[in-house]
Amino acid sequence: MSDRLITDQSEFEALCGRAVAAGRVGFDTEFVSEYTHRPQLCLLQFAIDGGDGEPEIVGVDPFEIDDLTPWWQVMADDDTLVVIHGGQAEIKFCLEEGGLRPRNTVDVQLAEGFRSSSYPLGYESLVSRVVGVRPSGKETRADWRRRPLTDSQIDYALDDASHLLPVWDRQRQSLADLGRLDWVLDELETYIDDLVADLAKPSWARISGMHRLRRREFAVATAIADWREAKAAALDRPARRVLRDDIVIDLAKRKPKSDAELTQTRDWQRTDAKRDPAGLVDAIAEAVAIPKDDLPRPPESDRPDLAADEQVVGQLLGIALASRCAEMKIARTLVGTNADLRHLVRHHLYEEDGPAPKLATGWRAEVCGTLLTDVMDGKLAIRVADPDSDHPLVFE
Repeated sequence: MSDRLITDQSEFEALCGRAVAAGRVGFDTEFVSEYTHRPQLCLLQFAIDGGDGEPEIVGVDPFEIDDLTPWWQVMADDDTLVVIHGGQAEIKFCLEEGGLRPRNTVDVQLAEGFRSSSYPLGYESLVSRVVGVRPSGKETRADWRRRPLTDSQIDYALDDASHLLPVWDRQRQSLADLGRLDWVLDELETYIDDLVADLAKPSWARISGMHRLRRREFAVATAIADWREAKAAALDRPARRVLRDDIVIDLAKRKPKSDAELTQTRDWQRTDAKRDPAGLVDAIAEAVAIPKDDLPRPPESDRPDLAADEQVVGQLLGIALASRCAEMKIARTLVGTNADLRHLVRHHLYEEDGPAPKLATGWRAEVCGTLLTDVMDGKLAIRVADPDSDHPLVFE
């Protein structure tokens, strides 16, 4: 094993201590998600701030470390800044494996969207743009589960971590000059909130097409989804490899009463469930036996437009939003989706009840809230001023 990888528990804990003492650390991971129930963490990479000297760049082999808790505790530390890139996986590892919420984390991919129109931007492109260095991408398809890791794999992995702190230093200064540093930090908190909520969703909520089912079918599909999740955990397989979403929906409609009827399902032989379907027919039968008055209601689909011109208004606001984002050099995809625009239209023009639209709150309101409502109220008109400009529209 390379001396650039830590494989000893006490050395790992000492590394975490150095990260806390430094106050800043770049963090990345390599993982594989295609074969197991949850993504398999295969390598952790760190770049610990060296002050005036060179940063310490080192990897940690989780296959050799008994307890990663000391690092998850660092991520949950208010005083230690952890810099990541596109860090959904890193945050989820902390939430799921550590049972802790990251407290002082910044994502350079997210941050770049607040000072340019590029979001999400890949790591190589981002590093090249911000610090003028192009990392190697030769090991993107490597099997990180295999040991020993090659020198090429280790070089690639550690290089990924090495640029995180310099990138953030450039971004932080730029964002501070733009007055958007707090925007980034607020959005990251929302991002983590969304991940926490996603992890808490029931198993059926991850299956597409549930809103099209009748109440009895939905009850059966819910039971199948719970069975699938438990089976996936027991087999340590991805849930969709145990039973695809479309097969869950099909079974919910057909409600097979025996193993023989299960095998009549199209593509059943291509599922992992065929190896051990025990309990599936029973789960379906229990859902079928639920009294009618006790049946759960399927989730509602996105309801149709409230008025014939709602879609037109939404499209107009989309043009206005794109122009404002280009003018401010902020990523349109970060500010709001088409669904967010529909919510704003319904809330403002049709006084729809419910929470305030995302586009009318927080930093988004500073970017476009008043602009979009003024367009809807006829207080602003849009015209083309300079067709050669990056933002050719003006509001007047």
